[in-house]
Amino acid sequence: MEVLYTAEATATGGRKNGRAYSSDGAIDVQINPPKEVGGSGEGTNPEQLFAAGYAACFDNALATVARMEKLDPGQTSVTALVALAKHPEGGFALDVELRVTVPNLTADEAESLVAKAHRRCPYSRATRGNVDVRLTVLWAGGGPGSDRQASPSEASGSARGGSQGRSNRNTRNASP
Repeated sequence: MEVLYTAEATATGGRKNGRAYSSDGAIDVQINPPKEVGGSGEGTNPEQLFAAGYAACFDNALATVARMEKLDPGQTSVTALVALAKHPEGGFALDVELRVTVPNLTADEAESLVAKAHRRCPYSRATRGNVDVRLTVLWAGGGPGSDRQASPSEASGSARGGSQGRSNRNTRNASP
């Protein structure tokens, strides 16, 4: 594998009263657990940092696949929900849901684009087989088939189908 870029970050103090910073100074953040798990909630936490990185990387993978397939998906967005969960064998694990908005494509086109981006994204490749990742596709109601909801047989894993409560938006689960 040809390395194109290496990011360097250092953490001290762990998850509680810690600090993380990048070698170029672009990142310098206080690390603390969120209030939900007994922390102060001050600063950020590793789950937020992972969510931001995964969302940005996945959105770029969407743009790359769309360009390769000569599609205009519109202004896409990716919201990553990264949960810290108890692992059944002890310790902790991550659980991820990516909510992907693809405004200019039909449901089938959006689902296909998201599935292909999931195969291409470096974060998706790194988590595959290690972290549960659910893909939820949101698309605008403008094209043929865009008002159709995913049937239970179309939904993948434990991803949620149905309305997300946004006007003129629909959701569907992409098959990874």
